[in-house]
Amino acid sequence: MTLPGDSTADDGRGPTEPRRIAHLDMDAYFASVELLRYPELRGQPVVIGGRRTAPADSGGFQRLRTYAGRGVVTTATYEARAFGVRSGMGLMKAAALAPEAILLPGDFETYSRVSRTFKAAVAAIAPRIEDRGIDEIYLDLTDVPGETRALAQRLKDAVREATGLSCSIGVTPNKLLAKLASELQKPDGLTVLGLEDVPARIWPLPCAAINGIGPKASAKLEALQIRTIGELAKADPAWLVDRFGQSYGAWLHEAAHGRDERPLMTSREPKSISRETTFERDLHPRQDRAELTRILLHLCERLAEDLARKGFLARTVGLKLRYEDFSTVTRDQALAVPIAEADALREAVRTCLRRVPLDRKLRLLGIRAGSLIRVDEFRAPAKTPRPGVGPGLFPDSDL
Repeated sequence: MTLPGDSTADDGRGPTEPRRIAHLDMDAYFASVELLRYPELRGQPVVIGGRRTAPADSGGFQRLRTYAGRGVVTTATYEARAFGVRSGMGLMKAAALAPEAILLPGDFETYSRVSRTFKAAVAAIAPRIEDRGIDEIYLDLTDVPGETRALAQRLKDAVREATGLSCSIGVTPNKLLAKLASELQKPDGLTVLGLEDVPARIWPLPCAAINGIGPKASAKLEALQIRTIGELAKADPAWLVDRFGQSYGAWLHEAAHGRDERPLMTSREPKSISRETTFERDLHPRQDRAELTRILLHLCERLAEDLARKGFLARTVGLKLRYEDFSTVTRDQALAVPIAEADALREAVRTCLRRVPLDRKLRLLGIRAGSLIRVDEFRAPAKTPRPGVGPGLFPDSDL
């Protein structure tokens, strides 16, 4: 395996040499930051999410079994993950899996501050960075002097020295493989792969390991008897196009072979972040009010998690409804103060709900955080006004 920079005679990139693209992912980031604050919790199952809803135990911490509410898991230590706890899981479900786990509420101001610190430490060594959120980045190491593995270790050491935290790094010829590689030896991993390593290291992985193959595509592939990336790589490209469409089918073939020519986007900023869901059956705002309320609360929780992970606040919140006849309406609410918490998103969505007709069945519900601003660019006023709130318009709902 040869990546540029591995030869002492030439640390540059020749005309036919592959790129050196790294994906750096902080290990169980929010939980790891909390362990810096509470080192006595190291080695214990710890879950981050929700807000404190019950008294602390004799040690000063709330146990997950005492939680009651609709919150979701933001992240968890590897000890908690061993029980099956995963990001995005409802906290009540997580409590059934790991009742004695410690539950800590999120502290996103601290997470953002530590994020800026680790990124600054990395940028001092490798300045070409694509920021992918609060806890992960891509780096172009092609023109950075040094042998690949030693350079990656230098980056890991810089992160640990600056923050006290560990990270996992994958270095490969492209972004797709780099993200896969960074997951192979978590936590505190360092993996260097070339294209020649794809059959041995990547093909045994499940198709869902590829960023871009979501639950629906993964389920469809499994129904077609394709479960691993290797099986996907052996599929006929024309067959994939026939079943998944020209663009996505062709991409599946390329991705399975580890091919990806995307450049790093060093200055891209998202304009909005959204979450939506299409129902298995059309739901009526009155007859199915409890189900719609539950779905909307879940979307608010997930959107709040996305904003926290990416380090943004929203200055507008939008609502999207699609009716049974496929007609669609949207409403937006401008906010006096940017928000990111699930409760604040919920209140803004309630205001939007007051301005849409709820007399027909719905097939889709979505929410959007817009006019984004980075957390580190916002300075809160002395007193933060709350967005206007009206009664919930899913009749008799608890929104």
